[in-house]
Amino acid sequence: MRQAGRIVALTLATLAERIRPGMATRELDRLAEQIITQEGAIPSFKGYRGFPASLCVSINDEVVHGIPGKRRLQEGDIVSLDVGAIYQGYQGDAAITVGVGRISKRAAALIEAAKGALAAGIAAARAGNRLGDISWAIQSYAEERGFSVVREYVGHGIGRDMHEDPQIPNFGPPGQGVLLKPGMTFALEPMLNTGGHAVRIKGDNWTVVTMDGGLSAHYEHTIAVTEGEPEILTRL
Repeated sequence: MRQAGRIVALTLATLAERIRPGMATRELDRLAEQIITQEGAIPSFKGYRGFPASLCVSINDEVVHGIPGKRRLQEGDIVSLDVGAIYQGYQGDAAITVGVGRISKRAAALIEAAKGALAAGIAAARAGNRLGDISWAIQSYAEERGFSVVREYVGHGIGRDMHEDPQIPNFGPPGQGVLLKPGMTFALEPMLNTGGHAVRIKGDNWTVVTMDGGLSAHYEHTIAVTEGEPEILTRL
């Protein structure tokens, strides 16, 4: 899983470096697939429940599961990039949100809050804590900064399969749910909105957007619970 995670991290770092105004989202998808396969892994997303690409590209009010295509990025857009890789049968899954050129202060604050909420969730993923402690850490961090947390989509267990039990909501009371033990591996993924938390699915049956048209940001890491500090598996 560390190797799968490293490949995911390398892919996201390269995409963040290359992203620019005028780029078609399908170019990002091609690049992601190229990196994953060159590193000896398989894209997790391509063909998963019929998803047509190796990368999810979600722009502005799109929360998750955006399908790459002809759409070109514009100055001021914020873009969530979500990617998974399978290495020797084990999964890595992570996401980042990046600005295209200069972005608004509100958009930048949203991205920072999503990143911080993920860090807060990871910090709570310690042996002896409960699953609800992760959920509460994410929700309280986001809401203290004036952003809402998407409720319909959640983090998840991960290992040989991309989505395993348990589901990990990004909201809810602390002290409840599964007891965390060393060796457990999770994909934590807060999705934060500038407006309300309500979302809907577009006509392509994949792309999730905010109901009120507000901006959304998404951050995700695959982590392991250890005897001490949680280990982030999806980083270089």
